Amino acid sequence: MASDPLSPEETRRYARHLVLKGMGGAGQQALKRARMLVVGAGGLGSPVVAYLAGAGVGRLGIVDHDTVSLSNLQRQVIHTEIGASKAASAGRFAHALNPHVETVVHALRLEAGNVAELVGRYDLVLDGTDNLATRRIVAASCQTLGLPLVSGAVSMFDGQVTVFAPGGPHFADLYPDEADDADLPSCEATGILGPLTGVIGTLMAMEAIKLITGIGEPLIGRVLTYDGKGGRFSEFSYEGTGLPSQILPPTSRHPRA
Repeated sequence: MASDPLSPEETRRYARHLVLKGMGGAGQQALKRARMLVVGAGGLGSPVVAYLAGAGVGRLGIVDHDTVSLSNLQRQVIHTEIGASKAASAGRFAHALNPHVETVVHALRLEAGNVAELVGRYDLVLDGTDNLATRRIVAASCQTLGLPLVSGAVSMFDGQVTVFAPGGPHFADLYPDEADDADLPSCEATGILGPLTGVIGTLMAMEAIKLITGIGEPLIGRVLTYDGKGGRFSEFSYEGTGLPSQILPPTSRHPRA
């Protein structure tokens, strides 16, 4: 997919990328060509949308069926209007931040019947949803279509990020089929510290940019975890079989997260 040369305004806007060794003009052009889909415009989706829009992603799709509630605003910092569609609100934020980014709003519930058609329009997917059912649907579609998937999760004070990509371990290797949403504590019951979603969501955006530009080593087959109370990052690898005892439940963000 070809893209137009950077305009003078874009050259000034992305100046810190253009002088960055390893990124430069080639990396910025790769971002401008990229089509990324953010699934969930809640706690994790907020920083993901903000940093991908700021970075100059060419097309940024945002899918979310939920509306903004007052309890969301403690961490879903791109929203301001109670009752507004989260997808539309996120789209307005992204456009206001960077009008050079094409924002595509999908204010709908992602389901087995529509996921392939929607995901198939993009080059890369970022999933910050709060339930295993949706995560499995998204992961299966990405696996079938051969698309990289950046996955983040948060719970209370802790979070994690990983990448599922063609040739690497699959979603089921990390989240076995027997894992069920009913066994996981809800955000409403246990709470969540607002800035935690910023930490993990920003790391998700970082992984997406790395994948598109070819910079660094993506978190494929590795889970980066963050202990917010201890202020520590750690990492473990997975391959072939899941490690459910080490996995944080994806129990925040939307709806009502």
